[in-house]
Amino acid sequence: MHRAQDGILDHADRPLTPMPDVRVLTAPEARTRETAAWLSGAPQVEVGLADCDLGRWQGMTLKQLQAEQPEALAQWLEDPRSAPHGGESFAEVCQRVGGWLEAFEGKGDWLAVTHPMVIRAVIVHLLGCPLTAYQRIDVLPLSRLALSYTGQWRLRLA
Repeated sequence: MHRAQDGILDHADRPLTPMPDVRVLTAPEARTRETAAWLSGAPQVEVGLADCDLGRWQGMTLKQLQAEQPEALAQWLEDPRSAPHGGESFAEVCQRVGGWLEAFEGKGDWLAVTHPMVIRAVIVHLLGCPLTAYQRIDVLPLSRLALSYTGQWRLRLA
């Protein structure tokens, strides 16, 4: 969700601009498909960009989890290999996303619309960080991450 849509516009918000000449990939979830469709009329759905499967926790808020399952939540937040919800651990997300990224063969410029957990996985994968590094990466709504590929993936800060 873009903060401007909630009437909370600050200097961190950048307006979305349609990008008709850029090929757009999107995670399969409705929220990413809707954003991608706004950016480009024909986004390509990529299952590898799917959000973390939260299993039984799907649809629950952190506040609910803290109240109802504080130990399980703490375990999941501290241990990237843990999946007390029965879905994917962060380690599994990293493996899935890393495999997708290494197999990606798109030429030219692409834009991927995906989720904060997937972006964290990309960063951890590309930099070869310990899995626990994801806990120190904040990804705000509509964040932008630039990557380039010239025989190997590179993270590009602009």
